[in-house]
Amino acid sequence: MARIAVDAMGGDYAPHEIVRGAIDVAAAHTDVEKIFLVGEQAAIEAELNAAGDWPRDRLELVNATEVVGMDESPATAVRRKKDSSINRAVDLVKSGAAQAVFSAGNTGAAVASTTLKLRMLEGVDRPAIATVVPSPHSPFVLLDAGATPDCTPRMLVQFAAMGSIYAQEVLGIERARVGLMSIGEEDAKGNETTKEAFRLLEKTHLNFIGNVESHDTFEGEVDVVICDGFVGNVVLKTAESAAKAVTTWIKNEVKRRWLYQLGALIMKGAFENIRELADPAAYGGAPLLGVNGFCVIGHGSSRAKAARNGIRFAVQSVTHQVTPRLLAEVARVNEAVAT
Repeated sequence: MARIAVDAMGGDYAPHEIVRGAIDVAAAHTDVEKIFLVGEQAAIEAELNAAGDWPRDRLELVNATEVVGMDESPATAVRRKKDSSINRAVDLVKSGAAQAVFSAGNTGAAVASTTLKLRMLEGVDRPAIATVVPSPHSPFVLLDAGATPDCTPRMLVQFAAMGSIYAQEVLGIERARVGLMSIGEEDAKGNETTKEAFRLLEKTHLNFIGNVESHDTFEGEVDVVICDGFVGNVVLKTAESAAKAVTTWIKNEVKRRWLYQLGALIMKGAFENIRELADPAAYGGAPLLGVNGFCVIGHGSSRAKAARNGIRFAVQSVTHQVTPRLLAEVARVNEAVAT
């Protein structure tokens, strides 16, 4: 049975959408023991009252008097706003009352609070945000997506180990193909960090397929893409922007001629299917891997569907014992690269 702390005030549409998502999970999943809704008591109570019927034995309100804004400095806000909803949610995990936390609020604040309060898993140097990226062939896991901008080769190897477990858990891939993001497929390509990481990854038991370039990631040739948080965040945001640009081009062209509009009407079902496949709400959020506890970070624009799926994934991670598996996998690769 899982106990999840939810930052009910985190996100552009909090607390309404976050509370709605939490209610849905509590009502639908019998493996949920308790969901703690952390935030301003009056605001959350108003949402619960408006929702009408909800499982009162599975939802518990935890008051927090402060909120970390989306544009605030993460480290400063976490230290100064000790009674913020994200801090109180992480405190529940630290005390053992909860086993995982979900937040769609300030990503940096979630990373800072979780890392400072929960510390790292044994053998893990720094955390990584693992993001599932859709592609025409099959989705892949990208990490780090922004938690650790500067990495050592050893950190990249640890990311590969954690990413492999995550791909197995989320994508159902038993032996995930791991690729190291670089500027060429040859092992001599890249900077000193990636070249050393390549050498270390070859010593592990992981299914390491070598270097991959950014265009390879959408060709269905790799399941887990490893890079530092600076590169990963740039890749992720560039891909999101490119997708929006293509969508805008198509919409603008369709408006030009009535024949194009007729074609768009015929293709409506296909467009809806593509939108569904590319919808980030399908996964609900990206886990912060490597901390001594489980944290799922939702998109700032999360609606109830995304919150529901993010909280549900946190529940599954607890019941499937993902953290102990991460710990064991990292220990294996650390031992391999130490020899």
